[in-house]
Amino acid sequence: MSKSMYKKIHVVINPASGKNEPIINILNDVFHQYDDVEWSISVTKKFGDATEQAREAAENGADLVAGYGGDGTQHEIANGILSTAAVMGVLPGGTGNGFATELGTPKELRPAVELLCSGGQIRNIDVVKMGDNYFIQRLYVGIEPEEQTSREEKDKYGTFAYAINAYRRARDKSPKEFNYHVVIDGQEHVFTASKLYVVNAAKAGTGISVTGKISKPDDGLLDIFVLSNRDIRTLAAAAERVVHLDTHLANSFIKQGKEVFIDTDPDQPVWTDGEYTGRTPISMQVMPGELKVLVPGKTN
Repeated sequence: MSKSMYKKIHVVINPASGKNEPIINILNDVFHQYDDVEWSISVTKKFGDATEQAREAAENGADLVAGYGGDGTQHEIANGILSTAAVMGVLPGGTGNGFATELGTPKELRPAVELLCSGGQIRNIDVVKMGDNYFIQRLYVGIEPEEQTSREEKDKYGTFAYAINAYRRARDKSPKEFNYHVVIDGQEHVFTASKLYVVNAAKAGTGISVTGKISKPDDGLLDIFVLSNRDIRTLAAAAERVVHLDTHLANSFIKQGKEVFIDTDPDQPVWTDGEYTGRTPISMQVMPGELKVLVPGKTN
């Protein structure tokens, strides 16, 4: 029998996530190789459950809390364990698993569970505080809830569902433009655009980064950019960043800061880590290194 780096591990399982695999069997197989691990699970039924279950587990002494699910589940786990002593683990159970890709954690379940026990190393990740909640990947403004990629589409097409949905929206109607008032570290910006992004961790599950090499989840900065159909250069700049071109255009239409205020006319929907959060106006600030996440590497 082996010894685990973490002695009390709790796993929050989102059964509605995009994968269909014997999660409990795999957890049992791996954890039983470690005779000193006390492990437990909880299962979510609705949005918000993962946050509550993660917080309760951390308060009850779990030194590592992992979420099995997609980016929305990881978002909830982070919100649950912030300000506790618990370390966050990531188990890839979603359609895209962008956060797992960003951190280099295993994309298959069994090695991801083995990492929880073998130790790895701690990476201190920035989080973004917005009101009473936090997000860890990115925020975007400008897509109504009914326009989002559905659970049914994700189940049917996997990661291609996002591209299919984007094509459908572009084909059916031209995206509307809105008036934005944005303040970044005290500096005001006024412009017209269809969408705005605030990025902390940039990678999607495919490995593509929406900001290229600019964003890092532990640099203490937020990256802000807009997309406008009235200024094709904003779209071209985003495309060049995605393919990691270091051109003048790629580095245009993107700004960095630590505190961001966003207002729109009219008010627009806000999404954080893929979850609907509310509507503008909103304010946020980066909290450098506040989230302890277990990633592969040498044990500290």
